[in-house]
Amino acid sequence: MEHLIFSLNATIPIFLTMVLGYLFKQCRMIDEPFVKVLNKFNFQVTLPVMLFEDLAGADFASVWDGKYVLFCFGVTFVSIFAIWGISSLLLKEKDVIGEFTQGCYRSSAAVLGLAFIQNIYGTSLMAPLMIIGTVPLYNVMAVVILSFTGPGEHKLNKEGLKKSIMGIARNPIIISIVLGIAVSLMHVEFPYIVDKTIHNFSVMASPLALIGLGAGFEGRKAVKKLRLTAVCTAVKLLLLPALFLPVALWMGFTGEKLVAILVMLGSATTPSCYIMAKNMGHEGVLTSGTVVATTFFSSVSLTFWIFVLKYIGAI
Repeated sequence: MEHLIFSLNATIPIFLTMVLGYLFKQCRMIDEPFVKVLNKFNFQVTLPVMLFEDLAGADFASVWDGKYVLFCFGVTFVSIFAIWGISSLLLKEKDVIGEFTQGCYRSSAAVLGLAFIQNIYGTSLMAPLMIIGTVPLYNVMAVVILSFTGPGEHKLNKEGLKKSIMGIARNPIIISIVLGIAVSLMHVEFPYIVDKTIHNFSVMASPLALIGLGAGFEGRKAVKKLRLTAVCTAVKLLLLPALFLPVALWMGFTGEKLVAILVMLGSATTPSCYIMAKNMGHEGVLTSGTVVATTFFSSVSLTFWIFVLKYIGAI
């Protein structure tokens, strides 16, 4: 019951914020042009600033574990290409391959995952290692996959490859990751005024992203993709943890490291998926539905996995 309450406290406020965004749109307090501007602002400003702050403020040297970081990177890498390859072969709707792949593998490590780890252990010392092993790869591969699988862009060619490479190089999220890692490695300390300004923009990222997500949710269209949304949700919350948690246990990871791996594998799909998909020319309906569904059901699935890990004495 205690873990259920922790999980609900981490997920339900996020879900309710999205619901409020949807209601604001239905009540015409906000309209479609505002949602488009909001998503663009989030994509170009608040989300990059949030990632920069998370990476720049992480003290990697004191808790560094190369084996652990490589494990997180390797599992993420294998998951991405396995999902991308299988979906490319099986999905008839080629326009949603990018959204499907991104929705299945990208976890909400910052928005939801850190809160969940802190609820259990009071600290999140292992989270920065998990983030450095996954978040850059999450975002780089999301840009690549969404670039190569956009509407009408199903074949790789020189022009498409050039466009994708330029898109990655100019992507504000990728730039923020590179800068954040550089600042962390150089141990740069900003003056309070600068640090506070960065933080002010950072804390806006999640609420604004969730409001934009809820406002952009199209229920009628989402029903049409209900089957794919259900598959995405099952892969994200159940299949990936079932496949890779035993591998993590076999490699000797326990305690907080194992909980961070669970967050990496089985937490809700991050709302930034929707913003990135919309800003890169995708419809966003499948992504929107997946974020809503995984956020809602993760309160149950994460509690289940925590129960299993506690039952076998791994945490």
